Amino acid sequence: MPPITHIVLFRFKPDTSRDDINDACDRMLNLKNTCLHPVSNKPYIRSSSGGVDNSKEGIQHGMTHAFVVEFDSVEDRDYYVEKDSTHHAFIKSLDGVIEKAQAVDFTAGVF
Repeated sequence: MPPITHIVLFRFKPDTSRDDINDACDRMLNLKNTCLHPVSNKPYIRSSSGGVDNSKEGIQHGMTHAFVVEFDSVEDRDYYVEKDSTHHAFIKSLDGVIEKAQAVDFTAGVF
């Protein structure tokens, strides 16, 4: 089964400090290590990458940072989104610094 790709876009509030942005981004990427599977108690995120937008196309609509997270299965992605307390705590920690967030998920080749 192909992996599930989870794309997350952030727009930080204009008054968010560079240090706070870097901290949030580092913690987002570190979810790969801190989110643990409920049965195996081991990390279950297949891969995670991200960074600041550098597109020349001009169609970012204000989104400033992008992250790509891959899961081995729909079940792992669903656990992450719906139940993972580490992920939920991370989302809560963004209160006050994120102006907008978007997420899009897909399975490669499924149209």
